Amino acid sequence: MSFISKLLKQCRKPSGWFGRMVARGMNTNHSRLTEWGLGHIKLNQDLVALDIGCGGGGTVNKLAKALVHGKVYGLDYSKDSVDISQKVNAELITADRVVIEHGSVSAIPYKDNMFDLVTAVETHYFWPDLSVDLKEIMRVLKPSGTIIIIGGEYKGGKFDNRNEKWVAYGNMTYLTIDEHRNLLLKIGCDSVEVFEHYDNGWICVVGKKPFS
Repeated sequence: MSFISKLLKQCRKPSGWFGRMVARGMNTNHSRLTEWGLGHIKLNQDLVALDIGCGGGGTVNKLAKALVHGKVYGLDYSKDSVDISQKVNAELITADRVVIEHGSVSAIPYKDNMFDLVTAVETHYFWPDLSVDLKEIMRVLKPSGTIIIIGGEYKGGKFDNRNEKWVAYGNMTYLTIDEHRNLLLKIGCDSVEVFEHYDNGWICVVGKKPFS
């Protein structure tokens, strides 16, 4: 197995010492991308948010700092990622402002209409069934709630040659801007905005769940 294959395997589901190193690195490597993506939505201080595929806990931490009167949940199907994320957010967990749990996007362990905001940063490429898993997110999202998908790879951008190699090695879902938009419309979002940072190769997709 090549190094790229090993790395992408750990990005999909960090495990062991190498996976833990990758998960910690996500907090630094994804920081600017995450801030750029979150800059496209309004983070009211009292929102209840869920970060899917929370990795090393960096996005959860950023959300908790913004949502000072709300609460942030993190979910990851890697137990090693959950452990790291809990350590990164230990003080916030003690203060009952953050909850980090082990679980899958395919079976989110929360009740219907629970969250104002659901975020997914650099993770949707790896989901088992993107359309089905997005419907599961819609289940836990409140009416008028927001889903935001942030990624550093999309088809048709500046770094297609690089990305296509990664996709082949990592068996990743690789979508165009229009495919991202249409996917969220198909699962029932009543409005979808797509933002592109061409020079950095970033994409941000924002969908709204209908009020009723």
